[in-house]
Amino acid sequence: MPCVRLDPADKDAEPFVEVDPTGRYGRYSDLLGSGAVKRVYRAFDQEEGIEVAWNQVQLRNFTDDLSMLDRLFAEVRLLKSLRNQNIIVLYAVWVEKEPSTLNFITEVCTSGTLREYRKKHRHVSLKALKKWSKQILQGLEYLHTHEPCIIHRDLNCSNVFINGNVGKVKIGDLGLAAIVGSDHLAHSILGTPEFMAPELYEEDYNELVDIYSFGMCVLEMVTLEIPYSECDSIAKIYKKVTSGIRPAAMNKVKDPSVKAFIEKCLAAPRARPSASELLKDPFFAGLEDTY
Repeated sequence: MPCVRLDPADKDAEPFVEVDPTGRYGRYSDLLGSGAVKRVYRAFDQEEGIEVAWNQVQLRNFTDDLSMLDRLFAEVRLLKSLRNQNIIVLYAVWVEKEPSTLNFITEVCTSGTLREYRKKHRHVSLKALKKWSKQILQGLEYLHTHEPCIIHRDLNCSNVFINGNVGKVKIGDLGLAAIVGSDHLAHSILGTPEFMAPELYEEDYNELVDIYSFGMCVLEMVTLEIPYSECDSIAKIYKKVTSGIRPAAMNKVKDPSVKAFIEKCLAAPRARPSASELLKDPFFAGLEDTY
């Protein structure tokens, strides 16, 4: 079906900065977010009539870093193969030769990251926090039971996204994900130090590192404090994490059931439950299924 395009002379029409090769997606100038690797812009799917996110990576910045390029393409390949209600959907991907740019279109979550949303809405019930937590676990269960198993490795509240009007939570930014048993990503220290499981530093780990990170996400959601914010360097965080010293924020958790649940997630790898096991935990008792 051909796309209906507005007359360029229409002064009320917001202009596209660029359009994808098929003419379906148009990018606006507004920046939704940016990181060390990519910039994300607001965009529009003219065929479906929905807003989307246009992710853009300047490949010339990484022509001498083959491992970074591998990670970027791995994210795109992964996203394209995944279909789950709690994982960000990838719609399209292409590479432009001049300038050398990797572009991919993903769904956009209207309320931004869970970190931003939680800071904006400070008065949230424990029931709501449990609903968000359960959806993150549902996404992790999908990744961990995928064939082959997928480990996110960089789960934190800044790469979990939310549509606040319906309370739908989705995991994004799979650029550091590692497919178990594949060689396209070497085991290396990658991720956000405050959320990294001790064994991740040792480079000998499995999918349960995501459960540890999930526990830290729950801690941040409950306390509104990023774990280990009392530390002023990565070295100090590393020392505490590898010594089993919990973040100071744990002292702010007053509900014993919440603290016990977080501790389960932060347990030693052999004692740490899987996403599937945690979804059956009494912590979620009485909570209706989240779809």
